[in-house]
Amino acid sequence: MKNKHLNRWTDHDVESHWDKVADIYVRENERVQTAHDQRFRESIYHIKLMPGMKVLNISSRDAEAEDYLKKQEPDCQIIHAEISAGLMQVAQKFRPGINQVKINGYSDLPFTNGEFHRILTLETLEHVADPVRFLQELSRVSKTDARMVLSCPPATSELPYRLYTFLFGGHGEGPHRFLRSREVKEMLADTGWKLISHKGAILVPVGPEWLQKAGEKLMDKVQGSFLAEMGIRQFYICEKSN
Repeated sequence: MKNKHLNRWTDHDVESHWDKVADIYVRENERVQTAHDQRFRESIYHIKLMPGMKVLNISSRDAEAEDYLKKQEPDCQIIHAEISAGLMQVAQKFRPGINQVKINGYSDLPFTNGEFHRILTLETLEHVADPVRFLQELSRVSKTDARMVLSCPPATSELPYRLYTFLFGGHGEGPHRFLRSREVKEMLADTGWKLISHKGAILVPVGPEWLQKAGEKLMDKVQGSFLAEMGIRQFYICEKSN
């Protein structure tokens, strides 16, 4: 059966992009710090860590998730998996001693079956050459009762992204395809993940803090409607279903 979700680039193309922008990654994210860090604040609310759990953070980038995960539950083991060696060097600089694993691609992860209690995968799915295979791999390496928090921009974010990049630059996204929520949900259902909740977030990613907060209040009111798709970050909280 043809995989209709395949993308035209390779995981190596994605690796090359992040290697090229590794030196500016943190600096550029600091320009939109509130919007950037929202991914971690929201994820921590949903991931529900307990002592002794083993967590896979993929893609880990500069491993900033370490700070939030350890603050919620110091007694957890975190594996940061990253495709870019350049970003791994950045992560080691800012967070010496973290546990990082270099991956060569997203379709064949170097972990054993049923290894992780929790999966955190933020702004990764849209970059993966074969997102179905990636989600299957995440299911394979997860325990029976695992929970996953996944985020990615929706298709409606493509124009705002291009406008922001044209006006302000930034590290760019490299090879990507922002996904419609219904496509993400279809892939999750087909790869052994039961969707617990779906939430749109970040209506106003730049500007005064009061305006960004007003945007979030509006987003809270329109959850479950087509307007929630306007949020530039979509969260999918899942549990392993088989």
